[in-house]
Amino acid sequence: MADTLVIIPTYNEKENIALISEAILVQHDSLHLLFVDDHSPDGTQDEIRNAMERYPGRVFLIGRSGKLGLGTAYIAGFKWALERNYEFIFEMDSDFSHDPKDVLRLKQRCLDGYDLAIGSRYCTGGKIENWPFSRWLLSYFANLYVRTILWINIKDSTAGFKCYRRKTLENIALEVIDFKGYAFQICMKYAVIRKKFRVSEVPITFKDRVYGESKMSSGIFKEALFGVWKMKRMPL
Repeated sequence: MADTLVIIPTYNEKENIALISEAILVQHDSLHLLFVDDHSPDGTQDEIRNAMERYPGRVFLIGRSGKLGLGTAYIAGFKWALERNYEFIFEMDSDFSHDPKDVLRLKQRCLDGYDLAIGSRYCTGGKIENWPFSRWLLSYFANLYVRTILWINIKDSTAGFKCYRRKTLENIALEVIDFKGYAFQICMKYAVIRKKFRVSEVPITFKDRVYGESKMSSGIFKEALFGVWKMKRMPL
């Protein structure tokens, strides 16, 4: 019986849909896959529908009216998952920067008693491949900044590869979280810790994308920079 949903937001990810669908679903019969697409103009939704035909009852689509942001895409996916009683709910990218073979490792960490398992680049054993030093340096100090401001002992606070227990998401005030980029990832971890749930970082090897384009922008960076101060006052 399927008890696990992997949520993948997409915008212009046509090249990755067939590959990532197969790579995830082959891992175990308990896995389902939900794409949340922000009206991609490149035909991404057509590729998702092809995957839905190839894997009936295992691949699903939420199609949205425009580019509304990563955070709102995940929240739409979380609500969809909770309505359908999935027990383990993942965040994951479509570009293979997160290895589908690690899905079951994160799920097992939750089965071992944790409420949130984070695929971490910066805990012991974690690695990054194909990043220039300048990008690694920016990411490293961004995480140091977050730990300093929020007082959370998470080494990879901006990580986007995560597995939640159902009860964890049920106890977070998702409706008040309006961040769209990396700030969303930080805020979700902060909310889990504030609710005193158990969090564990699982070492992964993070690989830079092969197909498609990065969605990073100066606006996303600024949102995270100033958003951490806002999080401290939010009723999460």
